Amino acid sequence: MIATLDSYSQVAIYSAMAVYVLSFIMFTLDLAKRSASKGELVGSRRRPFERIAFALVILGWALHVAGAVFRGFAQGFVPWANMFEFSLTSSAIVVGVFIFIQFWQNLKFVGAVVTAFALISLGVGTTNYYVPVKPLPPALDSYWLIIHVFVAALGTAFFVIGAALAFVQLLQARRESGKKSLTLLKTLPDAVRLENHSYFVNVVGFVFWTFTLIAGSIWAERAWGRYWGWDTKEVWTFIIWVIYAGYIHARATRGWRGARSAWLAIIGFSSVMFNYTVVNLFFKGLHSYSGL
Repeated sequence: MIATLDSYSQVAIYSAMAVYVLSFIMFTLDLAKRSASKGELVGSRRRPFERIAFALVILGWALHVAGAVFRGFAQGFVPWANMFEFSLTSSAIVVGVFIFIQFWQNLKFVGAVVTAFALISLGVGTTNYYVPVKPLPPALDSYWLIIHVFVAALGTAFFVIGAALAFVQLLQARRESGKKSLTLLKTLPDAVRLENHSYFVNVVGFVFWTFTLIAGSIWAERAWGRYWGWDTKEVWTFIIWVIYAGYIHARATRGWRGARSAWLAIIGFSSVMFNYTVVNLFFKGLHSYSGL
């Protein structure tokens, strides 16, 4: 039964990846069409590729979530106990946040970035991080695994979108300064609006990351008898928190706007990726639960 559920999970994951590829192509075609246009801001009805791409994202996400759910049933617990499962679930949360954030603002123009991120996460996860279903290590057999890791994935999802917006902001600022740039940027919000969107999204991510840091300390006390032990993973989680705290503080009180604000957001996201990959794979410590 476990092997069957795991095989269902893999079929759903590969199906999701196939749909994400189609979605990425549609988002790319939409960007290409924007480049070929005169740069006018037009409504979504004039963007068939964008609408098709977003519909495919929703379908891919449904398959993606199904893959995570099947893996969870096969595991007998939440599907984020090792690197493979976290890459599966966290990328699903990134895509889910992207979908639901459209109810707040139309940010579909970063859809190519989001689908590319999901494809890379799933591709690397299935080829390099995959491990068969096996019992949880005793230290992970806790309800804190549900809370701590899920909220960390939520924070990461907002940081992904915030960094994508910051990158587009840098390109837009370059265009607005009179330098030669892509025509499609004329169809996107101006640099100030992109910066405001990025800031809001990153603040939400920072709130989740703060809770991640607190929940991790509480779990550490329950599991190891201390709230803080300077373990590598703990240190990098705190470094990420400091970078984003500095980003928020510098923008709110020191007037760091424009390129400096965008670069801080990108540096923060880079530190998240460093923590997820290099720290998890190459640094030893109490948090060595990659499963590899």
